[in-house]
Parts: sequence; C-alpha cells; structure tokens
Amino acid sequence: MAGNFLPAAKLTASGRPVLDSGEVECSLLSTVDLISEDLSAFPHLKSGLLILTTHRLLWLPSDSNTPNITTAVYIPLSTIQHIFSTKKSIKSMFHSPRIRFQVSTTPEGQVSEKGLKSLVITLVLRGKMDTDSFLGKFWDAWRGQAWEASGSATESGSGSRSRESSELLAVKMPVVGVSGILRKEQEMWESTDKSLQDAFQDLNALMSKAKEMVVLAERMRLKLLSGSNNQTSGTNDEDMGTKEEMQDWLLSVGIASPVTKESAGALYHQQLSRQLADFVKKPLERAGGMINLIDIYCLFNRARGTELISPDDLRQACSLWEKFDIPVMLRKFDSGVMVIQNKTHSDDEVFSRIRSLVSKPDALRTGISASDAAMTLGVAPAMAKEYLLAAEGKGLLCRDVSPDGFRFHINLFPEISPDDRYLVKDHGIYSMWISAVSSS
Repeated sequence: MAGNFLPAAKLTASGRPVLDSGEVECSLLSTVDLISEDLSAFPHLKSGLLILTTHRLLWLPSDSNTPNITTAVYIPLSTIQHIFSTKKSIKSMFHSPRIRFQVSTTPEGQVSEKGLKSLVITLVLRGKMDTDSFLGKFWDAWRGQAWEASGSATESGSGSRSRESSELLAVKMPVVGVSGILRKEQEMWESTDKSLQDAFQDLNALMSKAKEMVVLAERMRLKLLSGSNNQTSGTNDEDMGTKEEMQDWLLSVGIASPVTKESAGALYHQQLSRQLADFVKKPLERAGGMINLIDIYCLFNRARGTELISPDDLRQACSLWEKFDIPVMLRKFDSGVMVIQNKTHSDDEVFSRIRSLVSKPDALRTGISASDAAMTLGVAPAMAKEYLLAAEGKGLLCRDVSPDGFRFHINLFPEISPDDRYLVKDHGIYSMWISAVSSS
C-alpha cells in the first residue's frame, strides 16, 4: 500500500488538500502516474491529480481510475535530493513525458527527510500538458526551500537566522487575500523590531527612559506574531487573542493559496469549485444554511485578494457541485434568484416558522412583510421574500400587493367547508382570524 512508503495527505470535505501554514499551490496536473522503477514493491499510483506546492508534491487519487487507492499521499520537497533533467530523444517522442527525481528513504523504503537511503521516483505525465513549464516550477519550488522559512517563522526569538528565513519567505510567497496583507505587515513589524533592537543596543540610558515605547513596540510585534507564538500572558490574551482565534479569523477573511488559472490550468474550474465548497461552510453557518449567490461572490473575492474571479467563473464552479460528493448545492428559486444552501437545509422547518409568525394576532390582522420575516428567520430581507413566495406557492400564504409593497397573510381558503363552499369552518385558524380582527 502507498501508506507504507508515502505519508498520507489530509483532505477537506470537498477533496481539496489541507495546506500547511505558509504553503501555496504552484501547479496542478491531471492524469499523472507516480511510480518507482527501482523498487518493485513501491505502489503504482495511476492517473491521479498531482499538486505541486511550495512545500510538497501531492498525489490525489481519481475515484474512477484508482478504485483500490483511497488515500491521498504526498512527498515533502525537503526529502528530494536531486531532480533529473529530461532527455530529448527519438524514443521519448513516442511515450508519455517522464520526470524523475531522487528522494531520501529509510531502510524500509519510507520517504523521510532523515533517511539514509535513496530512491528514484518517476512522474508519468499523460495527456496534453506543458512538461517544461511544470518542470521549471518544480525546480523553483525545490530551490526556494519555503518550508525552512515557514518552520523558522514559528520559532521564538529574533536571531539573524530567523530574520533571514522570514525574508526568504517574503520573496517566495505571493501576497494574496487578507492573510497575505497581514503577512506583509508582520514582515514590516519584524523589520521595525530589528531596527529598534539595533538602535537601543548601545543606548542603555535611552532605553531606561523610553521603556514605555519599547514595551509598546514589542506588543505590536507580538500581536502580529501571535498566530505563530502563543506564549503570552493572560492579560495579553485579552488584547491580542489566542493563536486559534487568530487562525480562525485569517481563514474567514483570506485564502492563503487561491486557485488560479495559471496554477490549475485546465483544472481551474474543477479545483475552484472544490475550494469554493470549503469556503462557503462558515458563511452558510452564519446565514442559517442558505446565502445569496451575490453575497458569496463578494465574500469569496474579498478573501482572494488580488486574484479576483468573474461572475461566470463563480457560476460554473457552483454548477460543478452536482458531480462532487459535497454537502452544499446551488439552488434557483422560481423568481430566478440563485442561492447556495446546505443539502441538509429543510424548507419545511422554515415554512413552519413562517406559519407560526403569520398566526400571531397582529399578523392575522395586518399580515407580514419581508422585513418581518427576515427578523424572525435571521436572513436578509431579499432572502426572506423568496421564502415567503415559496410558502405562497405551497398554499400556506396569500399575497396582498399595495403601494406599500408586498404583505403576506395566512391562507384561509382551506378553511372553507368542502360540503358547502358558502360555509366556513367555525374552528381552527379561521376562528383565530375572526377573534383578531374583532379585537382590533
């Protein structure tokens, strides 16, 4: 099995890889085999999705082509010892392009950074793709050693080695989303902290007089670094937040590695669809299980920073959800309004709450508006109106259109006696309506 040789990669609910801190996707290729011609026991991973990041080389299985492989695996770039150049020959023109690289392994064959043995792994690129472009990105990611910068950023202290690694990371990592902007701010404060320390190193007298300024500068630095250093006091936690709170906030307002056409190529809409499915999870929870497509478009583009997408890209990404086993779906109301909702979202529960609202004495007399329903359902008025129209289509409500707008009333027509259309039942909702109107 692949797990005996390669570490397993964690995936999101939509099948996207869970990236490490500071990790960014560089390139994606489909229908790629991952094999080793040197070790017969090494598994033959066929026709999977290959994702190159700044830290790892991930291989994700294809459900249709690899029924026996259920786990995504990866190769840390830190374990790679050498990348072999491709040889152009007449023979190579008649078979799929291959990229070979050498990794360090344990005596048992497990890929490991501290391995004493080596193994040559081969990537077989099937289909039409730019092999030279991918190989160039592969070389750049391996030489960049961004994983070292990410590791040193989490260590305490501000020595020269840590600062040099942070500077290397700043060069290799693009600025995307709010998290990218905060990372630039973090680098700026680290540079400011270094200048403060150098300036005050030989000025003890000034440091003693400017103690408050030094404390303020240090607190500002720790606030931006609190995501990587959580060793603060209880008082500082109140001002700066814990590490977990900072990480949750970054995830809600910025995507560290947005899917782009440059990195994903032909897989752009497919991977964008999966990333969008992961992103909408928290907004849906806050919106009660359903959110307008326009609102998601604004939130998603804000999180992507400068890597904006078009409305057509968003709609295509949502339409692909039908092909994936994910818990969200795109829904279109009869009025044409499009929303994103959880598959577990129940309209019956919403209709029950609407029925309770319109059955109140005040609502029986004057009806309810979309704003009234929005306050009860905890959604935007535009979404509440769609719910009310859907309830009208189910026969629960009747609509009254006036210069003041739409107002919805409880439907009293089911209260008419089936034996005599001129008689109305003297019990149930009709009697409640008579009592409410009579008391007004």
